[in-house]
Amino acid sequence: MQSPRFVDVLVIGAGQSGLAVGYFLRRSGLSFVLLDAQPAPGGAWQHAWDSLRLFSPADASSLPGWLMPRPADDTYPKRDAVVDYLRQYEQRYALPIERPVRVAEVHTSADNTFIVSTDRGEWQAQAVVSATGTWSQPFLPAYPGQADFTGRQLHSAEYRSAEALAGQQVLIVGGSNSGAQILADVSRVARTTWVTEQEPRFLPDDVDGRVLFAQATQRYQAGYTAPAASLGDIVMVDSVKEARSRGVLSSVRPFERFTPAGVRWPAGQEQAVDTVIWCTGFRPALSHLRPLGVVQPDGRVTTEGTRATAVPGLWLVGYGSWTGFASATLIGVGRSAKSTVAEIQAYFQ
Repeated sequence: MQSPRFVDVLVIGAGQSGLAVGYFLRRSGLSFVLLDAQPAPGGAWQHAWDSLRLFSPADASSLPGWLMPRPADDTYPKRDAVVDYLRQYEQRYALPIERPVRVAEVHTSADNTFIVSTDRGEWQAQAVVSATGTWSQPFLPAYPGQADFTGRQLHSAEYRSAEALAGQQVLIVGGSNSGAQILADVSRVARTTWVTEQEPRFLPDDVDGRVLFAQATQRYQAGYTAPAASLGDIVMVDSVKEARSRGVLSSVRPFERFTPAGVRWPAGQEQAVDTVIWCTGFRPALSHLRPLGVVQPDGRVTTEGTRATAVPGLWLVGYGSWTGFASATLIGVGRSAKSTVAEIQAYFQ
């Protein structure tokens, strides 16, 4: 059997979070490698829907060290621009990435190092950073009668374009920016109903993600637990403004249950539905850490900052607010990555 390959630090995942960690590790003097399950650069962004745009300008959507180039039309970057930026980023900093490599399990050994089992052999490391994100774990809420529904159900993680939905009756469930942008896309070719738990919060037309992030950061640093504006509030990108002009940017509260042909609303009326698109978020992709006994019933790992409290030498970056403020965003993950690598360097001293 081939012996494990050894590095000081092994990073699992080479999407935006893994790359940010790699940027700081390359200046640390420690040996490291990033293992990426994807066959190509770009992380989860390469799987996003075709018409997706960021809701912040390029210079406010960048990883540490290098600003994302502005689009030629000076609009918000498209999905493919983000993928290209991440590809250039890993080349620019010559980050040691191996792909496609799928990590199966992480164990601790008798000498308190980590053994990482993959589909391309084993690695041994003194420290591990999990940066697998959430894209591979889409969340679908359970509804009565859901198994009997004969229409199509897909998550935003699977949605690509609206053309195949032309002429259909489509329910879009979820009040996030993804829900609003997909509604804007699908409503051009299909009859849509937007279902949200509460009335969506639309930001003023002149407030984009850059302003939103700055406001949220100021309040976070001041100790407020609830920002005046949430990072989940809907930014009025051009496609969403256009949907508003067509009068389709309105939502209703959730339906009661599924029927074989559609849904039943609380007042008792039934509606035929061809397709349901769930824009209902994701859960952390952490199955590889289950052998360590650290994954809690809610799918998270107990951390102090990004450091796992139960297992020395393990860090988690980019999974959301529980691993650092705005750590699941391009601009926000740099702060978490920097502090993580500083802790790793101290761990080796």
